Amino acid sequence: MDIILLLILIINVATITIYGYDKFASIRNMTRIPEKTLLILAFLFGAPGAFIAMKAFHHKTQKPVFAVFIPVAFVLELAIILSYMYKKGISF
Repeated sequence: MDIILLLILIINVATITIYGYDKFASIRNMTRIPEKTLLILAFLFGAPGAFIAMKAFHHKTQKPVFAVFIPVAFVLELAIILSYMYKKGISF
């Protein structure tokens, strides 16, 4: 597997885990992950994971910045990843 794609996979798994923890913490009134951190994770090629976590955990779906930024970043990151795969000759 390509190292870049492996790193993107790791970032997305970590993003899902961190969003899941933040949802858990919000329910139990525990210390939360700052929204800035959640958005940075999405910006660093974690938007697919953030999008999946938002849908799976019903977390941050009402916040306008998340509702707009995450889907847009997801589409842009997906386009970049697919372009990278195409240039490298990597298929599904």
